[in-house]
Amino acid sequence: MFAATALIAGVGVPWYAWHSGLDTAILLWTLLLCALNGLSITAGYHRLWAHRSYAARWPLRCLLMLFGSMAVQNSILVWASGHRTHHRHVDDNERDPYSAGRGFWFSHIGWMLRAYPSGQLCLDHARDLCADPLVMFQHRHYLKLVLLTNVGIPLLIGYACGHVLESLLLCGVLRLVLCHHSTFFINSLAHTLGSQPYGDENSARDNAFFALLTWGEGYHNYHHLFQWDYRNAIRWWQYDPTKWLIYSLSWFGLTHDLKRVPDFSVRRAQLTMLFKKAEQRLALAPESALEVCKQRLSHEYEHFVLAMNEWGKLKEEWYAKTKADLLNGWESSAYRDRFREIELRLKLLQKRVQSLHAQLA
Repeated sequence: MFAATALIAGVGVPWYAWHSGLDTAILLWTLLLCALNGLSITAGYHRLWAHRSYAARWPLRCLLMLFGSMAVQNSILVWASGHRTHHRHVDDNERDPYSAGRGFWFSHIGWMLRAYPSGQLCLDHARDLCADPLVMFQHRHYLKLVLLTNVGIPLLIGYACGHVLESLLLCGVLRLVLCHHSTFFINSLAHTLGSQPYGDENSARDNAFFALLTWGEGYHNYHHLFQWDYRNAIRWWQYDPTKWLIYSLSWFGLTHDLKRVPDFSVRRAQLTMLFKKAEQRLALAPESALEVCKQRLSHEYEHFVLAMNEWGKLKEEWYAKTKADLLNGWESSAYRDRFREIELRLKLLQKRVQSLHAQLA
């Protein structure tokens, strides 16, 4: 399938365009279906079913299931359970289904071309999916849904526009190839190229350019550390259309229970990495600046440890309160102001450590 669709998209589509031209309506439908397929994988298969980072109403769940089937990346049950295995055993060449440690080709597409032991279906951690009627309906009727969407929809579009063959080529084959590889880039490129601002325990990377190709999934370093967050990109200016879709649909009640990582946890991860990288740079710093930078780094780290300890003690006090006290007294409580004060200190500390990085560069 991968070889045939790639050949048709790479040779058949240009040949047809050269000889017959392309209809604008078909091109627009192709782009729309690419978006629907891509977002059904990222917002549906990935963030809704694999990670349970938000909840969705039945109409939306049905649409995500239908257009996710059209993306031809297996059923929700198989896709999401395999992805959970990936997160549990990331970079473990024996247990991660698409481990980046086995090379770019393997993590991109090679893992699907043979029956590798690491890719065997395991439903031990997917019992919630097995209990989901919509997920099981799709799993039982997956082939029918694939044929209905991948043949039926392009045929309907082609009949309506008067260009059936063109629609099959563009809305059918080209759209499928683009959707496949934009998703596969998450397993390959997003574990190969980019930065690691939140953690380096695994190969996941943040890459703004790849986010453009993957509907916001390019901020993969953040995702692997905070996988239950419905966002991959946490800054307003970072490209994450999946996050914007999930959030905007909450205005209409179609999504709810959107999970977000507390700002404190994010900043703690960033500062931990900044201190780690600063220590690495100190080893390469010139002798003249070494002692001053070392003292400054040690001083800032003491502030960091102090803030962590204060936060931990404050959290213990907060949990010690009864639920009734918390609900009734939160708005007038001093806890909120104390939490914010520590968060502000961490924000200022992060800026100082970043300036130290600039001095060491």
